[in-house]
Amino acid sequence: MGTFAIGVDLGGTNLRIAAVDGNGKVLEKITTSTEVVRGRDRVIDEMCAAIQQTAVKFRAGRELAGIGIGVPGIIEMQTGMVRESPNLPGWQDYPVREEIETRLRTTVILENDANAAALGESWLGAAAGVEDMCMLTLGTGVGGGVVLNGRVWRGMTGMAGELGHVNVAPDGPRCNCGSHGCLEQFASATAVKRMAVEAVATGKAPELARAMNADPEFSSKVVHQMATQGDEPAREIFRRVGEALGLVLADLVNIFNLPMYVIGGGVASAWDAFAPTMLEKVRANSFVYRATAPAENPRGVQGSSVPDDVLPARRTTVITRALLGSDAGLFGAARLPMILSKGRLPETALKRA
Repeated sequence: MGTFAIGVDLGGTNLRIAAVDGNGKVLEKITTSTEVVRGRDRVIDEMCAAIQQTAVKFRAGRELAGIGIGVPGIIEMQTGMVRESPNLPGWQDYPVREEIETRLRTTVILENDANAAALGESWLGAAAGVEDMCMLTLGTGVGGGVVLNGRVWRGMTGMAGELGHVNVAPDGPRCNCGSHGCLEQFASATAVKRMAVEAVATGKAPELARAMNADPEFSSKVVHQMATQGDEPAREIFRRVGEALGLVLADLVNIFNLPMYVIGGGVASAWDAFAPTMLEKVRANSFVYRATAPAENPRGVQGSSVPDDVLPARRTTVITRALLGSDAGLFGAARLPMILSKGRLPETALKRA
């Protein structure tokens, strides 16, 4: 009998649920709007109903390994309490796991959404086959996750991996966390837009100003497009993104000495705009990276076209883009019960759907 798990990505805008088998094949994926304005109980009710329906649909001939749920914000793992979640207003100090388990009458595994994304990339994405890795997710904010020996490293209370709040500029912009100059203030989509507004305010970014006035939904994507087209103020913004990421990655390399660091999230689509500066900054600030960076070929391009059996045997530090896109967290959430082997939906719960 084969097994499958249900993974849930509970976001501030969208709720996504997938049934995934043990090989990573998606059996079914459901996407609906979260509509947090209707209240957390309504969101939880609708999510649990969808989970039950999915479980019933695929239980024939398969065993349900369990349910994993990725949630944005700071989660206290021992109690299953969401302590703070900027994307889920009104959910502060909310016992999410207890509320879900009461409705489903079974154990569920709760995880921070960035941790779930890291686990997904380590299972099926850029770090597939790599036991130890670190991931940065660049979206509306900046999240992070660390996977050691194939499992999420959560720290003492489950709050480890808040990489978006590593300080890169002590006198920098104030962050929502209460500090100043966090990575999130330089490498998120929100930060890119803010830096564009600041550039326009100086009067030295006329093309950005025109784009901003012409598009009421001006976003970081527009800034990236302009950087690709050669607009210097836009390019400078992404150099600042690269510098901030490079500083944090250099520290991570020096601290963990992991074989792989993965960059994901929507802003990662601007890789070509920020990666050169980022890698240059990592090399300048981490002697560990300089000692373990991938070999350069004669043309100076990172990586090598020389056959592996010709190169001296050595382990390298790889910094690369994520591969799974927005599905990383969904795959990671489904992977959680496969690793931990916790919980099955009771027959009574399945039959209620």
